[in-house]
Amino acid sequence: MSTAFSNALSGLQANSEAINVVSGNLANENTFGYKANTVSFEELVSSIGGSATTNLTGASVVPNSKQSFSQGSITTTGQPYDAAIQGNGFFVVQSTGGQQAFTRAGNFTLNSSGQLLTQNGEYVEGWNGINGVVNTNAPLADIVVPVAGLRAPTTTTEFSLNLNLNAGAAAGTTDATFTSPIQIVDSQGQTHVLTVTYTEQAAPPSGTWNYSVSIPSPDLSAASTTPNPLAAGTLTFDTHGNLLVPAAGAPIAVPIAGFADGAADMPTLIWNLYDANGAPQITQYDQVSANLASSQNGTQAGQLTGISIGANGQITAKYSNGDNVAVAQVAVGTVLNPESMQDLGNNSFGVTSATSVPAIGVPGTGSRGTVTGGALESSTVDIATEFTNLLIYERGYQANSKVITTEDQVIQTTLSLIPA
Repeated sequence: MSTAFSNALSGLQANSEAINVVSGNLANENTFGYKANTVSFEELVSSIGGSATTNLTGASVVPNSKQSFSQGSITTTGQPYDAAIQGNGFFVVQSTGGQQAFTRAGNFTLNSSGQLLTQNGEYVEGWNGINGVVNTNAPLADIVVPVAGLRAPTTTTEFSLNLNLNAGAAAGTTDATFTSPIQIVDSQGQTHVLTVTYTEQAAPPSGTWNYSVSIPSPDLSAASTTPNPLAAGTLTFDTHGNLLVPAAGAPIAVPIAGFADGAADMPTLIWNLYDANGAPQITQYDQVSANLASSQNGTQAGQLTGISIGANGQITAKYSNGDNVAVAQVAVGTVLNPESMQDLGNNSFGVTSATSVPAIGVPGTGSRGTVTGGALESSTVDIATEFTNLLIYERGYQANSKVITTEDQVIQTTLSLIPA
């Protein structure tokens, strides 16, 4: 019996499955993180007449479909829970049944408990922070972020003032007196304004200014024994206008005790006259006295205003007091042979016995790709390529249909030659 029927039928089935693959790709053209499937055809050795020694190579065909894990384009969305991987790797997720899976789709959401989820309800894995510190050496866990709450205030322990004192000011005139305000925060989050007053000395040596640091009297309780001014002394400048005394490494102590609001004392508050590089922050040049900048390390209590995924998958909580606190870190896992993974549906994949052990860690380390927050990876479907393939498979299907029709006609003609 001719093998034309079986050959053509295998061709019909192969091209039909290829058309199904194309249709699936086209349907997921706008699915974030989707990896397009590709189809290849393989010949199948068939025996003729049941003889094991007589084989016809290529007599039948079977399709082989696999996903191509190429990089998709990155699209900025601006959404706080979106994330895209640039390079190798997958986001690590866990199903509600406890099965670990991997996905490239980073359009995450938050539930009412603060758990980071995929669009299919899978838990996104990573490391959670404690007091702003994320330990990425700890075991993986479901990412959980705060959804409400207050950020405790931070007491000021140091402050600095960047300014210039007028070297041309005449002693005893209004130019010879200058003030710098600085706001500090106590342990309850209340603010207090300290005022530093500079007065040029009338007597030599030249380039010497007296200073005093004061606090408004109502800010101190009646029982407070804190002197006001809180601190006083002398600033001396060299002939180039650079601060000479106090020297670098000798900050000025400004202790405060007995706040009227009942806040804790500040016995170790200091005024830094030099920056981290040892450069003085106060100068005496022949320019008008001016405050240029100020800073202090205290913060008031703040309310949570938002959560977002940032650079390399770090999740940050933003507070109304300006604090940005690391609350979690998204994990990324790489697989050496991703084509061996099992398609679990819903744009996620699971490992099989043929899959290498996933290397899970921090994005941007090892061979793992980087993570961009507020962005998504587009699908790798190319619509032009898919339509071209669709035409090719359609013609292949039509050709095999024609073979079956022709073979049927041959058989009918042959049967008609048999005498009745």
